[in-house]
Amino acid sequence: MRLPDWTPERKPQPQDLVDAILARRGGALINLDRALLWSEPLARGWNTYLRAVRTELPTSRRLRELGICTVALLTGAQYEYHHHAPDFLAAGGTQAQLDALNAFVQADPRGIPRDPALSELDALVIRYAAQMTLDVKVDDEVFDALRRHFDETGIVELTSAIATYNMVARFLVALQITPENK
Repeated sequence: MRLPDWTPERKPQPQDLVDAILARRGGALINLDRALLWSEPLARGWNTYLRAVRTELPTSRRLRELGICTVALLTGAQYEYHHHAPDFLAAGGTQAQLDALNAFVQADPRGIPRDPALSELDALVIRYAAQMTLDVKVDDEVFDALRRHFDETGIVELTSAIATYNMVARFLVALQITPENK
């Protein structure tokens, strides 16, 4: 990481904030937290917002994680992929789907994913995430196809997850935050 890891000795933070992050993380800080804790307001807002995006949205967790993994691969955010590929698998995704996503990103990320491991909806979510990440603007064709699969709430929640993890990826890559154990 381009910055030293945050420690309470280097910059004391309110214990309620550290405890809230520890609770969300299952008792241990991760490298991302050690960067965010340099700023109390940022760490507090991030913890609340990301908890909502990760755990409180009823839209398919598997599809949200697929979108997040797409963002991670397209932006080179290895840290993000390291943490979210297992979450995608835990949400019902398969290694074959992750392999298909990796192949798509390497071959033609502005194209149409065509792999038997991916359903039509999987391919659509990947295209949506790719367009949001690479071009910002989304083709009407892709958006109209999303409308056939999601109601307004689902579209907003999927879009927010993809947009949020574009923000996360840029933070991770700019600060060169690496996965734990590296």
